[in-house]
Amino acid sequence: MIVGPRGRPRPHPRLAMVALAGALLALPSVAQSQADPVLQQKLEAAIAGFDGTVGVYVHHLGTGQWAAIRADELFPTASMIKLPILVALFDAVQRGTFPFDTVLTYRDSLLYEGEDILGSFRDSSAIPLSQVALLMITTSDNTAALWLQRLVGTGTAVNSWLAAHGFDSTRVNSRTPGRRGNWGRYGWGQTTPREIATLLTAIRRGGVVSPAASEAMYRMLTRIYWNGEALSQLPPTVQAASKQGAVDRSRSEVVLVNAPSGDFAFAVLTREQADTSWTRDNAGYALLRRISALLWEYFEPGHPYHPPSGASAFAP
Repeated sequence: MIVGPRGRPRPHPRLAMVALAGALLALPSVAQSQADPVLQQKLEAAIAGFDGTVGVYVHHLGTGQWAAIRADELFPTASMIKLPILVALFDAVQRGTFPFDTVLTYRDSLLYEGEDILGSFRDSSAIPLSQVALLMITTSDNTAALWLQRLVGTGTAVNSWLAAHGFDSTRVNSRTPGRRGNWGRYGWGQTTPREIATLLTAIRRGGVVSPAASEAMYRMLTRIYWNGEALSQLPPTVQAASKQGAVDRSRSEVVLVNAPSGDFAFAVLTREQADTSWTRDNAGYALLRRISALLWEYFEPGHPYHPPSGASAFAP
């Protein structure tokens, strides 16, 4: 047994992950899955010298290969928390709380200051719920996300779904009663590399809310506007679902790649970064690209890919 927070014993992380996912879908058993020491060594070399804390979780769903670095430690989610918010939204739709084609009315009071598309709407504008959800995921619209978080019943409702389905670490903190201390430390949300990758994997396999809801969510997650980091290192002809998150001292991304050798999922999260810049060469962004490229090369040696010269000029 491993001692968890507050001294409470908890299962080995591999067993915990399988138990966690078992409530949602059938993942490979512990016997079928195996730690990959070569991949582990490559990942450790890739993060060496990074000025900050890095968490990584990688799982090839076909072969069961996995590797992990601080995969069960808490990290800020930043905008990655929009993935659990999306799940709570689809759960509410599935339960009949409101239909997915509900037409909402935007109010200026909903505005979250920034560069959001939704925030540029005029007061009293009509917009379908489905488009608000798409904006939250595709362009990572904060105004849309906070509106949907409130619509499903605040962060408490999102956290209740997470707790009910075995996600013990992933939580919404912002605008959520009783979470102020966590908000001060982690911001909008918190998760672990293993949990956020497991949630995305469960959606891929049709095990979240319902097969139909999972499929609809997965479609949204393959339409990401912010494709300049991990996604930029994958061939554009290969489908990938993802969600990104970034604040000053944290840059993170969770990705599921529909690769020729079989699906593989990975999550890379940072915290306490020394580099707080917002340029392409930020150390966290560079790390996301480096690990994504490493994983494609490792799992797909027969399908080499390198971004063409000048590709970064066309990234958002």
